[in-house]
Amino acid sequence: MNDSIALRADGLYKVFGRHPEAAVKKLRGGTPRDQLDGATAAVIDASFEVNRGEIFVVMGLSGSGKSTLIRMLNGLHPQTAGSITIGDESISDASPARLREIRRKRISMVFQHFALLPHRTVIDNVAYGLEIQGVARDERLRRALKVTELVGLKGWEEKHPSELSGGMQQRVGLARALAADTEVLLMDEAFSALDPLIRREMQDQLLELQSELGKTIVFITHDLNEAMYLGDRIAVMRDGRIVQIGSPEDILTSPANDYVEQFVQDVDRSKVLTAESVMRKPRAIVHPSAGARGALQVMRDEQLSAVYVTRRDRTLVGWVNDRDALDAVRRGEGSLETIVRPDHGAVAHDTALSDVFIPALEAALPLGVTDARGRLVGVIPRVTLLATLGGEPDAAAQASPRPDPLPVAVVDKVLDASPTKGAV
Repeated sequence: MNDSIALRADGLYKVFGRHPEAAVKKLRGGTPRDQLDGATAAVIDASFEVNRGEIFVVMGLSGSGKSTLIRMLNGLHPQTAGSITIGDESISDASPARLREIRRKRISMVFQHFALLPHRTVIDNVAYGLEIQGVARDERLRRALKVTELVGLKGWEEKHPSELSGGMQQRVGLARALAADTEVLLMDEAFSALDPLIRREMQDQLLELQSELGKTIVFITHDLNEAMYLGDRIAVMRDGRIVQIGSPEDILTSPANDYVEQFVQDVDRSKVLTAESVMRKPRAIVHPSAGARGALQVMRDEQLSAVYVTRRDRTLVGWVNDRDALDAVRRGEGSLETIVRPDHGAVAHDTALSDVFIPALEAALPLGVTDARGRLVGVIPRVTLLATLGGEPDAAAQASPRPDPLPVAVVDKVLDASPTKGAV
């Protein structure tokens, strides 16, 4: 198995009821799910891979098969057909004793309703998985204390679950799973029983922990916004089948069918899409060596009122407008240094569109997008942003209009016929 793959599922089926193997054969032959006599197909031909260190979200409505699927991944529901591999080990035909060992050391789980031991303190609940693994008491308490602090429960170690709020109890469940330090962490509707505000706090904390620990997580949810917020990739389930797997952006912008398209139609696109996902290639940029005359030439040719100035490696320096360039040429100043404006307002490529809207409205030219090294990799025209977000006519109307380019005739009077170098 590829070292970058933490978990793989191939052709998984789970059928409850009479003659499950015969039902699988019928399903493979094309028999509809609702025409299986005396059998219920909960999961049908599910195949996917989970990369090490990613949050893989399985999303679907009630009855889609997602909770059955996650219970198959740790052997709580034996598969009717197909195979499951954790790292380099197949669990499909593991003995009961080996399955218990896998659950102790390779896979841990966070349940929807906490599943805490009420007679144990917080620290003893967190350390419980380590106790099952046979870790010595001093060592398991040391590790449990570290994780308890990590999830924000320092000072609550000696409390019992009944003394904690729902959000705090779920933090204990998360800490217990993290303390076990398994290869894969399964989370089954882990935050769905929490109030909305606490739920968002837990989502934020999970992402903070993930940035620090880099765990491999399979997360089950029926909430599309939660899936979009947490998932590196998302698998959408319907009627026992996985109908699409992709990044949040893939799911949102390229739905595989009408069901997925309808499912995502109410998602806040500005929270999912980034600047990089909507940017366009810059129509024109100039290098500092082009001078004021070269910048003016490019603006005239492209019918723009301003252009970005970058170095040869595309590192963004600033921007210059046509009026400043025209005045500089009239004064006989060839350099761009005195007229380049450094306040370009560009945004990073991974900026959420919700944080791009205002800078785009305020920009004097299509908003620049830079990579991690500060290089100009794209621009976002205002009209593109409005179309992506579904239109914001009121906000666009209130924005200061960008100046129109100077008339070509005015520019032509200043520019001579000599070639200009440095423009691209």
